[in-house]
Amino acid sequence: MEQEDQKVLDLVKELVNRLLNSPSTHSSNPINNNCINNNTVQQSLKYAVRILSSRMTPSIAVDEAAMADSIKRQLATQGKSSQALTFADLYSKFAAKSGPGSVNNKWAVLYLLKTIADDRKGGRNRSDSRVSNGFLLPVLFEGDGGSRGVNGNFKNGGKLGAWDDSKGSRNGERGEKGWDGGVLLVSKDPSNMREMVFREFGNLLKEENEVSEEVLVRDVLYASQGIDGKYVKFDKSVDGYVLAESVRVPRATRIMVRKVCELGWLFRKVKGYVSETVQSLAAEDVGTVGQAFCAALQDELTEYYKLLAVLEAQSMNPIPSITESVSSGNYLSLRRLSVWFAEPMVKMRLMALLVDNCKVLKGGAMAGAIHMHAQHGDPIVHDFMKRLLRRVCSPLFEMVRSWVLEGELEDIFMEFFVLGQPVKAESLWREGYQLRSAMLPSFISQSLAHRILRTGKSINFLRVCCEDRSWADAATEAAAVTGTTTRRGGLGYGETDALESLVTEAARRIDKHLMDVVYRQYKFKEHCLAIKRYLLLGQGDFVQYLMDIVGPELSEPANTISSFKLAGLLESAIRSSSAQYDDPDILDRLRVKMMPHNIGDRGWDVFSLEYDARVPLNTLFTESVMTKYFRIFNFLWKLRRVEHALIGVWKTMKPNSIAFTKLPEAVKLQLILASRRCQVLWDEMNHFITNLQYYIMFEVLEVSWSNFSSEMESAKDLDDLLAAHEKYLHSIVEKSLLGERSQSLYKTLFVLLDLVLRFRSHADRLYEGVNELQARTVESSLPSRDKTNRQSSNKTSAPGSWLGEGRKAITQRASEFLTHSGQEIDTISKEYSSLFQGFISQLPVQQHIDLKFLMFRLDFTEFYSRAS
Repeated sequence: MEQEDQKVLDLVKELVNRLLNSPSTHSSNPINNNCINNNTVQQSLKYAVRILSSRMTPSIAVDEAAMADSIKRQLATQGKSSQALTFADLYSKFAAKSGPGSVNNKWAVLYLLKTIADDRKGGRNRSDSRVSNGFLLPVLFEGDGGSRGVNGNFKNGGKLGAWDDSKGSRNGERGEKGWDGGVLLVSKDPSNMREMVFREFGNLLKEENEVSEEVLVRDVLYASQGIDGKYVKFDKSVDGYVLAESVRVPRATRIMVRKVCELGWLFRKVKGYVSETVQSLAAEDVGTVGQAFCAALQDELTEYYKLLAVLEAQSMNPIPSITESVSSGNYLSLRRLSVWFAEPMVKMRLMALLVDNCKVLKGGAMAGAIHMHAQHGDPIVHDFMKRLLRRVCSPLFEMVRSWVLEGELEDIFMEFFVLGQPVKAESLWREGYQLRSAMLPSFISQSLAHRILRTGKSINFLRVCCEDRSWADAATEAAAVTGTTTRRGGLGYGETDALESLVTEAARRIDKHLMDVVYRQYKFKEHCLAIKRYLLLGQGDFVQYLMDIVGPELSEPANTISSFKLAGLLESAIRSSSAQYDDPDILDRLRVKMMPHNIGDRGWDVFSLEYDARVPLNTLFTESVMTKYFRIFNFLWKLRRVEHALIGVWKTMKPNSIAFTKLPEAVKLQLILASRRCQVLWDEMNHFITNLQYYIMFEVLEVSWSNFSSEMESAKDLDDLLAAHEKYLHSIVEKSLLGERSQSLYKTLFVLLDLVLRFRSHADRLYEGVNELQARTVESSLPSRDKTNRQSSNKTSAPGSWLGEGRKAITQRASEFLTHSGQEIDTISKEYSSLFQGFISQLPVQQHIDLKFLMFRLDFTEFYSRAS
């Protein structure tokens, strides 16, 4: 090796000497020639050796022909055509040489010559340069700032670039800053010094590290798979993978291992959750969403395993030392491993966080919890969560699709936000399906969830209650319009707009079909009108005829009345009124009902009508709804009964107003006073009952029915129809004093109605007594023979009756009877006035505005207001 280096150096010296000592470079001044021979030769030799020993690489591509053309063009542009031709001839001979002794890297020789020529040309303008024979004395740069000289002799094995500082300097002296005769001398550090320092640093690292980095890398890779390595093991006390304290490594290495091994700790958590879930797949607390979540985690772990396989292959390659070339990247150090683990660490940390949050969750609650972590600005996290959620939410979206298009609730593990439970057909709509807020994921709004619930309920209502199958066409059309197939798939996470579009379209079509079935096939409007006409006593001629024919029967004790006889009377009332022209299906549903009664109750107290609302109408006319109708019917029936009683009193009073002339004068005067009191009280009661009945029948029932009819027309689904019907009933109950806030007023009203019925009884007894008195008076004026015959033929004669008495006694008894009847009428009148004043005084403080206007109708002359 030394012989080859020395041979190269000798050739360089010969080349320099030839260039500098050519005849054209000699000067006529011998002093100058001596200077050139001594100083210039040494400086030029140093420059040549420095160039040849440089490690700098050219910035241009290696192309021998291009370099030759560049030199020829440069000579031609400088006007040196002859030299360009000479160079072309020499280059052709140089390029043709091959074999032993020829130059292999001919491009490098051309590049070197061109670089030297360019440098000489640039150095002519410097004031500190010395030129001899056209050769430039270059400026040399030392790498250590001039602390080392440029040597004249090779050392360190004869390598180029190492020179002896004791030779080649001007007069043996150098400046402190590396200047020599105005020339800056800078040289590069010898490469062997750098290699020696790196070698010493590598030895130091080996002394500080008991374990090589290759071994630590392999242990870290084991830990990343949840496996203990030789030195890196899982420590339960610190809950993580650590390097044993007994192992001698630098603190920085120990921290690096602990940091990188966090991935293994996260892997254990995720892998443990997946393994535990797979083992308990038969348990109900896992569910399909949980299984999808585990499958998505397993897929991510599979990708993680692929990365570890690549890293394990790279870990088999030795890590190069500091002095070796690092151009190859197929090795794995701890720092490189931390870079490789950066992205998996983010994903694994996120998966571990999801595992912690979802351990006790399932179904929609789990999907909602995972969705909360998807709202992230990091693109890596966002894409990862979106991919994960598409897998997790797939069962949930399939449940939604099956529910809104098929009405099927495939929720074995109770994960869906729609809860179904077995109920009777009439309770299917209200109680069969409910919304579970706990299972509603946060990416589905409450309004959308309610539409989803109603759409599936509508399908099941049509299928179960209405026995309709044509809803499938509406569902198919909705799926076709929105581009969603009725088969599995087609919806997924991130497609909330598509889901909402499908639900909206399906709900619109299926609800429209349901309303058509309810209105046209089952005639809901007609049945509501029938209930208004019969249960709410809107069919006047029917009601009046019914009260006339059942009145005598209902006056008997309730336990003696036959339901079959009342049913026959109801049928007679229907045939005798305009009700006979109604739909037979409606009339067939109208029946008599005897409510539970106690001893002493009359038929009036327990009689009621009922309407048989069959499936599916019993969904709207439920037991609670019909109970409200019964309350309204009982109130209206009571009101009609009182009205009927007052009409009966009037019928009794009117014919007797002209019979008073046959009575004795003393009795006649008392009878006129009693009759007048009775008529005045009847007028007050009739005024009250008439206005109250007008208010109930027109301002309550008719107005409420008008509003209900409008809302029925605008109802878009069954919920709207149910809400409109509930509002209709509520309006009637509140305005009719039957509401919770009108209980005190209701009780006062019923006391008033009972008082009117009591007045009817007193009026009947009064006029019965008057009729008997008149008959006795006529009898007392007959001859004795006729009197005896009448007494023998009169079945009502009995001891204590008026028939056996004389005229004077009859007059006395009549006076006592009329006095007692008048006192009873006065008592009823005072009690009625007191109760009516209390009733009127309560009306202004009622919550409902219509009840306040009832007072204006009852007291439009302010008679009762002035009296109070």
